[in-house]
Amino acid sequence: MVHKFTLSNGVRVLVEPNENVMSAAIGLWCKSGSRHEHDNEAGITHFIEHMLFKGTTTRTAKQIAEEIEGQGGVLNAFTDKEQTCYYCRVLVDEIPRATGVLADMMLNSLLDGEEITRECGVIVEEIKRGEDEPGDHVHELHLSGLWGTHPLGKPIIGTRESVTSFGPANFRTYMERRYRGSNVVLAIAGRVDPAAFRDLAESLLGGLASGGDDVIETAPVGSFGQNLITDDCEQVHFCIGTDGVGLFDDDLYTQSVTDSILGGGMSSRLFQEIREKRGLAYSVGSYCLPYSSGGAFTVYGGTNKESWPLVQELAQAELDKVARAEVQVEELDRIKRQICGNMVLALEGMNSRMMRMARNEIHHQREIPLEETLGKINAVTVDQVVEYAKKRFAASNMRTTAIGPF
Repeated sequence: MVHKFTLSNGVRVLVEPNENVMSAAIGLWCKSGSRHEHDNEAGITHFIEHMLFKGTTTRTAKQIAEEIEGQGGVLNAFTDKEQTCYYCRVLVDEIPRATGVLADMMLNSLLDGEEITRECGVIVEEIKRGEDEPGDHVHELHLSGLWGTHPLGKPIIGTRESVTSFGPANFRTYMERRYRGSNVVLAIAGRVDPAAFRDLAESLLGGLASGGDDVIETAPVGSFGQNLITDDCEQVHFCIGTDGVGLFDDDLYTQSVTDSILGGGMSSRLFQEIREKRGLAYSVGSYCLPYSSGGAFTVYGGTNKESWPLVQELAQAELDKVARAEVQVEELDRIKRQICGNMVLALEGMNSRMMRMARNEIHHQREIPLEETLGKINAVTVDQVVEYAKKRFAASNMRTTAIGPF
């Protein structure tokens, strides 16, 4: 059972107690991602994530790490296109201290000019590392090409030019706009007392400014075609994809099932046809990215230059087979069992439970029972999968992005 409390400033507190563990996963979330950045702020959300680890008015950067990792815990953070999360996993008796560290980072970060300059160098190196790894870089280039100047097409990390332009005032302006009460969720799953944690949250986060910036989030429209980038690498690293559906679309669960049929693991069609049957790739599969408005469906992989034309044909052929209704009920049932099983197994961990309930609250403002999600997956029919494929997978609707020795 998830307990939900809303503080006077709008901060939402979610607690899922579990007496069968001796730890807790804590996440301090902000509905703030790269899609919320203005044109002159590319990469600032991710940069702020880095800066919140660099010291507060009461803790140095080293103390932030030591107060959690030095007590046997794990501390980390991530930024994506729609939210930022600062999270940790700690033993039960460290819950108050760890929550205090996360709150201190969000409310009292120094945002020191010298630290910003130093961390800017770190992020520029992170950008370079991504560009040096074509198997990773191709995914960012693909979304940028698919969606262009739409906020979802922006790289989360920003660019060299943008990240080197930021100073303390830029960070404070952005945080004053986004890091406000109604945009913030504090979630915990583990051995915890809900009432005590609510009181702890009030004492730590009650001083956060209320309100929030409501952004009208429009769906992107894909730009289709081909973009081949020449690079001195051994393989052709590719993404072939199209617009998908968002979190509130009726086809959300149909998209998830279709994705698993085509590229979800070693039993999927793309893996079996391209890797197992023909030996043309080591890595091949698919994934879907559903956002609050809009989304993407992508086939990805890596192959040698000589096999690249054939791999493109085989990938499109598998998409076409689904659109031609070459899907059996037995295959669909197996895929649905696979999805449901993977979901249940993932939720054996406190970190997964914490992240699931926080995302449900951010996007849907409610707890979605696991049984409800499993029921919607199991309700997907062959006809729905075929109809989804017909609408999405025509060759003229696909965009291809590839990095290789062309």
